[in-house]
Amino acid sequence: MNLVHRMSVVRPEPRPWPLKWIALVILLVLVPYTILTLRYRKPGRAFEPYQDLKTRANVIRLLSAGYQRVALEAEVPADPVRAAASAPVSAAAGGLPPALRDTLVERPLLPAEILSVTAAPGGNALFAYPIAFTCTMPDSRHQLGGAELYVRGDEIVVTPDFEPLSGGLLARSREKTILLSVPPGTLKPGTFHVTLVGQRVSKTWTLQVH
Repeated sequence: MNLVHRMSVVRPEPRPWPLKWIALVILLVLVPYTILTLRYRKPGRAFEPYQDLKTRANVIRLLSAGYQRVALEAEVPADPVRAAASAPVSAAAGGLPPALRDTLVERPLLPAEILSVTAAPGGNALFAYPIAFTCTMPDSRHQLGGAELYVRGDEIVVTPDFEPLSGGLLARSREKTILLSVPPGTLKPGTFHVTLVGQRVSKTWTLQVH
């Protein structure tokens, strides 16, 4: 009889939580997580697999070819650049040197022409080395994006790079004066042949580093 009685008892089905309690639990978990994430996450851009892999491949190829690459500070100065003395500068054929062109995975968008250069004939390895130049931009839809310096032996190649303007904007003038700065300690003492690269016209000069 007891067995029959126990079998006849139907257990009630569990009732779902009210929505207000679910919302409360979500808030109690989500809010602290968001605060901790914003406070302690590492700064910097998100991981971009394709771009990061391409960057690594570029570094490996440059090292294998004997190049040292250095990112330069690049800006468009508000005032004209003046220098006490400038090295004699010569025109050269445009385009990247073949060895560097064949090594780079992603090539920079160079200025159309390097019109003039103001750079000292000598420098100290412990101090920054400024390079001021005037160039013609690739077109009116781009702006200065940066510059890089490549060293191999006694050859230095400097490549300004341009990036697209956002929002369909257009540059007011295609002729720009740009100031680059080679960081202290980048160059070892010695005599270097420097080439500032443009698409059609480049400029070259000799630099003595002490």
